[in-house]
Amino acid sequence: MTGIAILIPIALGLGLLGLAAFFWSLRSGQFEDLDGAAMRILIDEESPEGDA
Repeated sequence: MTGIAILIPIALGLGLLGLAAFFWSLRSGQFEDLDGAAMRILIDEESPEGDA
């Protein structure tokens, strides 16, 4: 029974930590340009001279 009394606060703390990290990333603009990252992989950059 003491295991549950220890694990429940730990689980709630980790959940709140994850929620806080999500709101921090939302506020810092991590989710502003979702299409840009997806399209950036399709851009064919020039290869440096000497590469085959």
